[in-house]
Order: sequence, then structure tokens, then C-alpha cells
Amino acid sequence: MRMKRLHYSLMAVLAVCIVVIAMAFANRKTDQPDKHLEIVLRNIGHQLLLRSKDSTSRVLPIKSVNKNTFQISFENSFGFTPDTLMKLVHQQLAKTDYPGDYTVSVNECVRNQTVFAYEINSADGNLTPCRGRELKKDCYTIEISFLPKEGFNYAWLLLALVPLALLGFYLNRRRATPVGSDESEKEIAVEQPEAISNESIPDVSGYTKIGNLLFSGSTGTLRLNGETIELSEKEIKAMNIFASNLNGVVGRDLLMKAIWEDEGVVVITRNVDVLISKLRKKLGADASVKIINVHGKGYKLVTE
Repeated sequence: MRMKRLHYSLMAVLAVCIVVIAMAFANRKTDQPDKHLEIVLRNIGHQLLLRSKDSTSRVLPIKSVNKNTFQISFENSFGFTPDTLMKLVHQQLAKTDYPGDYTVSVNECVRNQTVFAYEINSADGNLTPCRGRELKKDCYTIEISFLPKEGFNYAWLLLALVPLALLGFYLNRRRATPVGSDESEKEIAVEQPEAISNESIPDVSGYTKIGNLLFSGSTGTLRLNGETIELSEKEIKAMNIFASNLNGVVGRDLLMKAIWEDEGVVVITRNVDVLISKLRKKLGADASVKIINVHGKGYKLVTE
């Protein structure tokens, strides 16, 4: 009976070791980006060119600088605003399973100098300097580096199994050894530690502050004093454009192209007027936020 229990214990420990080793190897990532990430990065470059009113230039093949850093290059020069780049990167990377913490740097092609950079870091806080300054038309490359996160090291679990296995053998021997000739085997109870429940992790998705309103392009909502205002798909697209050009003029043509024409839908300016009217009603929750008409040009989102 004693040998049978030892045999079962050995088999159990061996099975757990095999599972841990398999998980350790399965947890390793390749150094090459997957196709989905490559498509997402190319789309960031494509959308950035469209925002600079360039619909003909190509985004060059994505380069893998190292296992965590990827470079987006362009065929021709272009100009952009940092806020537009930040919004595009945030929206597109949300479609991947890569870590939510990353850095973005924009470098000049010729001198290889960094002209703009920022960091999204949920642990230490975001660093987003020089957001409002527009970068002139030039040759740029964009590097996106995902901040590595400490993963669970299954090798340590494998080492921990060794003393556990020895403890199991010891307890089996104690149970199998009689204390006296007239006494039955004494069972040794091993107290199991209580399970520790994980606290819920708060949502750290970014919001754009507009007046007293908090706008989230990822959830498509406006928040004010704990209240949530839902936005339609077209209203979300319009708010993304206005938020990226706060206090700046947004042309009707740009709204028509970004909201409808890029999706293959042809509309008239009346559609834009109706959409702006609906958006004004929802922004009316904060009297300090307004969308005003700019005669002959378009609209402007302003805060008082």
C-alpha cells in the first residue's frame, strides 16, 4: 500500500512538471511581428497621410527594429499635428493584443533627430509634451516601442515543485508508518492556504478633457459629473476630429470625407449640418462647450 501511494505521488509530480514546462515554452513570443500588427501599423501611417490630405503616397513596409520596436516609413514628405498622431495610435493599437503601455517617437529622415515623442504608461503616468505644436511638412519615420511587462516565470514554479515533492514523500511515509502495534495509522492534515481574490483593476483608458466634459473615443461616450452620454458611430468620428483640432477650424469637406466618403458613401453638406445639430445637443450638457459656425469654412469646437 505504501509503495502504491509513493508511485501515485511520483506520477502526479511528474505530470505537473510536464505541464509547467509546456506552459513556459508556450509563453515565449517570437521576435517577429504578427501580420495583424503589421496591418494595424500600416493603417496608422495611411490614416496619418489622409489627415494631411495625401491620398496617393505609399506607406513603406514596416520594419522591425527589435522584438518590441517597429518603424513606419513613408514614400513622401508630409505634415501633421501631434494630437492627431496620438489619437490615431491609441485607436489603432486598441485593436491588437499588445501591451497598453508604449512610447512613440517621430524622427527626421535625414538628420535622424527626434522631433516629437510621448509615452503612455499606466504605472508611472503618461508623458505627452508639445501636443499643440504643428509639425511642418518633412520626411519622417515613426517608431512605436511596446514597453515590456514582467510575465510570470514558470521556471520558478518548477523549482518550487521540488521541495513540495519532498514534502509529499515525507507525509506519505508518515502516514504509512504505524506509531504503535495497536494503533491505527495517523493522518497528517496539511492546511491549505486560503485563496486570495484579485481586486478589480480600474479602467485606465484615456479621456480627452473638453471643458468640463470627458470624451473617450474608444468607448464612444461623453462623461460629465458621473453621468454618461452615449454617442453614435458618426458622432464619435466627428468628436475625434474636433478633439484633435480643438479651437481650430474643421472644414465641412474634411468631415464629409472622414465620416462618409472614406466608407464609400456619397452625401451632401446637409448631412453634415444635421450631424452637427445632433452633436450640439449632446454637448449642451456643458454650457462652456460649443460648436460654432465659421462662415464659408466649416465649424470650430471651442470652450469658454
